[in-house]
Parts: sequence; structure tokens; C-alpha cells
Amino acid sequence: MAQQPSIFLADPTIFTDKGKYYLYGTGSNQGFPVYESDNLESWKPAEGIAGNLALKRGGAFGSGGFWAPQVIAYKGSYYMAYTADEHIAIAKASGPVGPFRQDTLRAISGTGKQIDPFIFFDDDGKIYLYHVKLQNGNRIFVAEMKSDLSDVIAGTEKECISGTDSWENTAGSDWPVTEGPTVLKYKNTYYLIYSANDFRNKDYAVGYATSEAPMGPWKKYAGNPIIGRQTIGNNGSGHGDVFFDRKNNMYYVLHTHRSDEKVSPRVTGFLKLTFKPEKTGPAVLKADATSFKWLQAK
Repeated sequence: MAQQPSIFLADPTIFTDKGKYYLYGTGSNQGFPVYESDNLESWKPAEGIAGNLALKRGGAFGSGGFWAPQVIAYKGSYYMAYTADEHIAIAKASGPVGPFRQDTLRAISGTGKQIDPFIFFDDDGKIYLYHVKLQNGNRIFVAEMKSDLSDVIAGTEKECISGTDSWENTAGSDWPVTEGPTVLKYKNTYYLIYSANDFRNKDYAVGYATSEAPMGPWKKYAGNPIIGRQTIGNNGSGHGDVFFDRKNNMYYVLHTHRSDEKVSPRVTGFLKLTFKPEKTGPAVLKADATSFKWLQAK
């Protein structure tokens, strides 16, 4: 019997801490559900947290629209960057399951609607917030952050990419979408992994761009998309995050449509990623479609 999906979180992220894996994502209008696993094979609601919510409405910024969390460990504490009410906020906790809270309920600085945060720590100690601005489309931006993660540094914001390639806007929309950024560095090259098309579109898919600097300029990979319905056989596949297992194997956790007929509730799965060295230019980021599987709640 074929494996069936059993976890329904969109915009998922997996955080590894002390030998355990923690899964968060878009899935409740009350905050962010959290699951835990010892082996990536079976998942259960995280222990020690009320209502299975790592962040609960009322304890941090936001009244609804809790989307796209990212969890990091930094200077002895845990932080969650997330979207609520189409703004970005950062909450703090003493452990990976939360509760993530803010002393003062506030969003970070910035103009207009901002979503899909991703905090990146560079080798030189600088910290960057990659995020999406809703202006003439969903466009990916970057800004430098303050060292205490309290806010971005005014005047540092810069656009990274927007939806300009044909695969990124298969519907020919006048609101092209690039979103869900994840950034990593490999052999002095920065890789910006992102999703394109409206998430309700069956062609929602994942590509990447590279740069020699965290602020860009960015060059989109000519072989995009690297994950999509043509590769893993599931519609609407995208908007995830990179994580590493205990053996340092690299994976991408993502969501897909519920079925060919239904978008929601979106389903959570993951697959392996590898870097393939090239004779000239940066290594190519490869997604192993044959490794794709659903996350299982047991």
C-alpha cells in the first residue's frame, strides 16, 4: 500500500536541536503547531506545550494569518520569525517547543505588507532578514538585522528577485509571485531558494538564485524549477526550508496540494538536496525527486 500523507502543515520548517527534530508550519489561525521526531520517520505533537502551539495568539504579535515560521537558536535562546496579519514579527522562547512570546507585541520595521521571513547568519557575524514585500507582486527583499534580532537596520533594505521568468508566472498574472526564501552559503556562494507562482496554482514550484554576496546581485539558475509537479508528481509543491539530519545530509521540507482536485489542507513532505560541483561557476543544487516522502504522524 502506498504511503499516505498524515501531516497537514503549509510553509513548513524543520529545526534540529539536541538530536531531535521539530516541525512547524502554517496550520492554525491560533498560532503555530509544533511536532517532534527522533528519526524523521514518525512525528507526534510536541510534549510540554499547551494546545500543541509553539506560539499562541495573544502571547506575541498578531490576531490571525499566522504563516511561514522559522526557528533558530541564538545566544542561548530560541527565536521564531513569522508572519501574522501580513507583517513580520520575532518572538523568543527558552526552548524549541516554546511558548514563543514577546514582551511587547509588535512587528518589525518596514513599509507595506511584509511576509515570509528568513534569518541568515553570515560568516562575518552580520545577520540578514530575507523576506517578501507585497508590492506589484510578491518580491523577495533582504535587510541587515540588528545583532539582538530586535529589528532590521534602517536604510539597508534591498530587492533580491521578482517573478520575471516564464516558469515563475505560468498563469500570466499581473501579480507575479516569488516567495518563501531560504538562504544558505556553500563554498563562498550564496544560494537563495524560493518558490514561485500563486500557491493555489498547480505549477507552484521551487527554484534558486546565486550570488557572491548576501545582498546580491542574484542570478537565477537556468535549470529552474528544481522541484515541482513535473519532478515529484504532486501539484503545488513548494514553500519550505532546508534542514540537515544528524549525518549532515541536506533536505528540503515543503508542502504540496492535498490532491489533484484540492489545494487545502496542504500536505507536508520532504526530499534530499545535494550540491553537484561544476568545472566553472557555482555548484548546482540538485533535488532528488526519488527521495520524496510524506511526513507521518504516529
